[in-house]
Amino acid sequence: MPVRILIADDHAVVAEGLQHVVAADSAFEVVGRAGDGREAVLRAIELEPDIVVMDMAMPEMNGIEATRAIHDRIPRTRVIMLSMYSNPEYVYRALQAGASGFVVKRSAARELVDAIRAVHAGRHYFSAQIAESVIGRYVGTRAPGDPLRLLSAREREVLQLLAESKSVADIAGILHVSPKTVETYRARLYEKLGLHDLPGLVRFAIQHGVTSLE
Repeated sequence: MPVRILIADDHAVVAEGLQHVVAADSAFEVVGRAGDGREAVLRAIELEPDIVVMDMAMPEMNGIEATRAIHDRIPRTRVIMLSMYSNPEYVYRALQAGASGFVVKRSAARELVDAIRAVHAGRHYFSAQIAESVIGRYVGTRAPGDPLRLLSAREREVLQLLAESKSVADIAGILHVSPKTVETYRARLYEKLGLHDLPGLVRFAIQHGVTSLE
């Protein structure tokens, strides 16, 4: 029985390329694709794939939060994170969210098949660019100075949506809460992060990989 794989990436060309890489191996079957983190969670719940190949930087809900939701709701489904960067903070956050692998995108064409095999076999997989010393430092530890640990999952969601220029009304509709509730979350973000305006929130979100400039 082939390994069932869901691919989540908001760039259609990249997603198609990943699908071709995976589908070239007869041991794998791509059962679906998703274009953002929320869709990835919904499709994972619907399809219950063995593996989700998850882009870290996606709109509305990034790959970290989507991975956390999938890990909580479908623990048997394993996630391999894809990122343009091998920043130790990103690796740490992916692991803490429940990812079983972390592949740097520029290496995906040659490493993804190996990553899927390793993760499906119950092991972890990390791109060669991610030094063993970095992994040893972050696995099973708290990220030193990581301010995102101060935020709840919902606060991180609101942070990303605000950083992506969504209005309070838009966010209320996406999260199915009242505008007043969104305003409360926004106020908490300013307080917890020691920020005072929206540009500051946007800069913070980009610096810590919550959203990107892509």
